[in-house]
Amino acid sequence: MSPLSASAGYRRWVCWLGLILAAFAAGEIAEPVLPAPHLLTPLLAGLALAVLGLIAHQVPGGLNRACQAALGVLMGSYLNPAGLHQAAAAMLPLSVVTAATILLSLGAAAVMARMGHVDWPSATLGMVAGGSAAVVSIAGDLNADGRLVAFLQYLRVAMVAATAPLLVSWLLASHSAASPLLDTDGELGPVVTGAHQSVGLILLASVALAGTLIGRAVRLPSPALLGPMLLTAALTLSGTVEGFAPTGFLRTVLFTVIGLDIGLRFTRPALARVGRLLPLAVACTITVSAACAILAWLLATMEHIPLADAYLATTPGGINAVLATAVATHADVSLISGVQSFRLFTMVLLAPLLIRLSRGEGQRRGGPGDASQAEP
Repeated sequence: MSPLSASAGYRRWVCWLGLILAAFAAGEIAEPVLPAPHLLTPLLAGLALAVLGLIAHQVPGGLNRACQAALGVLMGSYLNPAGLHQAAAAMLPLSVVTAATILLSLGAAAVMARMGHVDWPSATLGMVAGGSAAVVSIAGDLNADGRLVAFLQYLRVAMVAATAPLLVSWLLASHSAASPLLDTDGELGPVVTGAHQSVGLILLASVALAGTLIGRAVRLPSPALLGPMLLTAALTLSGTVEGFAPTGFLRTVLFTVIGLDIGLRFTRPALARVGRLLPLAVACTITVSAACAILAWLLATMEHIPLADAYLATTPGGINAVLATAVATHADVSLISGVQSFRLFTMVLLAPLLIRLSRGEGQRRGGPGDASQAEP
């Protein structure tokens, strides 16, 4: 490599570092007013930069894959023994509720594909109720349009985050003590969940790399995310190794890069298409959320748990927004964390299979095929 090209590469990485830090700072500023601010704010910033023509490049591929691997570790860590133990007594109805939520997601995806003329992979990933950050990050790997997936996912997260505190306050009939399970992700100090930060970072890098290599070896779809996620879940559930999941500053940087990458993919035609889909997307999101509320009522009736706890456990919103609401309203965080993490893990793991099923259904019905990579 010539000195000139090396210098150009160095300047390029410095520019990307500055852009990521600026997007991170914008997310910090927007935290009081936006749900998932470190995803949505960089996404909006990247969108503005792309539409205005100020940046015509995507986040470097190596950085994007590294963030996917670290995000996979984070997703796998949600499947923790404490939450699952709390939810174990109701595992059968919870499994039924999760299966029903998957069917609701597929039904909403069919409506989006048919009425909104959205390709099947994008419609399916966009309406999957759980794991929004992970789903968005693997959209490109599954031949889906990441812009539409991000729009549909974060519309749902925003709507649930905005309404959950009001609904829970209305539903809450009894208060249970808040659980200490939820860690202080907002703290800037620790970057992994364990007490020994240097050891945790080494473990994080090792599990991310090993999981990616295993994912490639067994030909998993999106191996950079699903490989580390499965390996982390196995280690977490076995109790072999712990304390290496991203948190605090590192976690928000991961979300920042993912949001920025999606935002930079928008163009003016793509933005116009998103605007045209807004009424249908809102209607589908409200329908799925209402159906999940009915499932919550059934779960509360069968398992004799407070309706507010059941609602937070089954609502199709971002897990972080839901857990924050649970703590603020003194709900049963252990139960809610267990149910939400179980569904999140299941949804992200089944996403590739759902894509294949929905693509086959779309071909049988004469719907759109793999047009997701074409310009809207």
